[in-house]
Amino acid sequence: MSSSSINHLSQPCIYGLSSYAERKSRFMKWLSKLFKGGSSSRGVTSGHQPQFLGDENMVWRAPVRSLDDRSRANKEKEELDRAIALSLAEDLKRPQGYRWRSDHDEDLGSSLHGNLSSPYPPYAPREYYPRSYLICSGCNREIGTGNYLGCMGTFFHPDCFRCHACGSPITEFEFSLSGGYSYHKSCFKELAHPKCEVCHQFIPTNGAGLIEYRCHPFWSQKYCPSHEYDKTPRCCSCERLESRSARYISLGDGRSLCLECMESAIMDTGDCQPLYHAIRDYFEGMNMRIDQQIPMLLVERQALNEAIEGEKQGFHHMPETRGLCLSEEQTVTSILRRPRFGGHSLVGMTRQPQKLTRKCEVTAILVLYGLPRLLTGAILAHELMHAWLRLKGYRNLNPQVEEGICQVLSHLWLESEVMPEFRNMPSTSAASSSSSSTWSSSKKGGKSHIESKLGEFFMHQIANDASPAYGEGFRAANAAVKKYGLRRTLDHIRENRSFPE
Repeated sequence: MSSSSINHLSQPCIYGLSSYAERKSRFMKWLSKLFKGGSSSRGVTSGHQPQFLGDENMVWRAPVRSLDDRSRANKEKEELDRAIALSLAEDLKRPQGYRWRSDHDEDLGSSLHGNLSSPYPPYAPREYYPRSYLICSGCNREIGTGNYLGCMGTFFHPDCFRCHACGSPITEFEFSLSGGYSYHKSCFKELAHPKCEVCHQFIPTNGAGLIEYRCHPFWSQKYCPSHEYDKTPRCCSCERLESRSARYISLGDGRSLCLECMESAIMDTGDCQPLYHAIRDYFEGMNMRIDQQIPMLLVERQALNEAIEGEKQGFHHMPETRGLCLSEEQTVTSILRRPRFGGHSLVGMTRQPQKLTRKCEVTAILVLYGLPRLLTGAILAHELMHAWLRLKGYRNLNPQVEEGICQVLSHLWLESEVMPEFRNMPSTSAASSSSSSTWSSSKKGGKSHIESKLGEFFMHQIANDASPAYGEGFRAANAAVKKYGLRRTLDHIRENRSFPE
């Protein structure tokens, strides 16, 4: 928020600018001058001087007057009225009218004129102090008698000058002003100063006094820059940092999973089989049938990294590879049975080594375990496209072309699952149902809000990848498919090993 729209006012309201004793002293000076002048010029005797009874009460004892005396007395009264009015007018000249007025003023006026023939109105005449016209900006009622506050060019009862955020009266000497509303400084900080969504503290300022924070480009999660280096767990699926109020689940291989991604996570090879066959059906629906029976295994991170090292071909740009299309014979340890939850980690995982023999151009497809259904499906679609290209004789493609067209198939499958306008495309929601209770949304034929949001995020990841092979390759392949269609683009790749212009 720009500084031009926020004002932090210091001492906007001054309590008791002139105290009752100070006002009485000022009035006494006016009276002293007036009566002194009257005594010398009009012959007022000492027996008719005002007498002050006690410290608070003042009484004027009027003498028995002739007509001339009454005329002089009326004139003296007029001068007294004018003196008090001028004194109050001086009070009005104080800066911005920031003052409190009290009932002592009326007490003082009435005591000064208690024995004069006509009552004196409270405060000054209207041309000097039009109090009867003051309207409280808080309750829209007339101020009347008692204390009031003048602030920001308007007036309030003391209890009506309130914080726009919490609704409590503002009594501090400083407050914040934004958008025409007043706030306690603490309330405005709560309202406007960003808080870290990881540690829930106010994001600190940097060396230049500016508020500096990090923000996830998709989830808009704001957090302190320090959390990128203090080993705060990050979800391996959605990339959000772990909040102090919500613990992540450790997958046991260095990865963590947030609770929302865990809701639809696929944990073992058996759970993944329905989804795998559904995506094969999706390929067939796009006239890209895969006849060979290619084994598919869910594996841990270590097993996947070992398989990558044993693979003679393939391009892998990411530090975290999540899927692999094997072409060589290897022994791979897969997850046979899903682990159980033990606090904030998984226990009781059953593993099984499996010898993979080469029966065609593709030996097997490996995918990391523990990822949400939509991310697992996107990885399977990518790797199945690699398998389809190899089985159909697409040889010696450069990484940008091969990875780019595989990312297009992954993106197309996600669109068919998430985007409403693609609901007429082959969908795998029903076929990918599992007996697991975590897949209840798929059983009902729909997806939860968070699962749909995750699908949008995975599409966002593909579209905004910064790598030359996966990112630029996808954008070039996607542009060609949109312009010429998938079939013509694939034919052009077979003949020219490049995308059509």
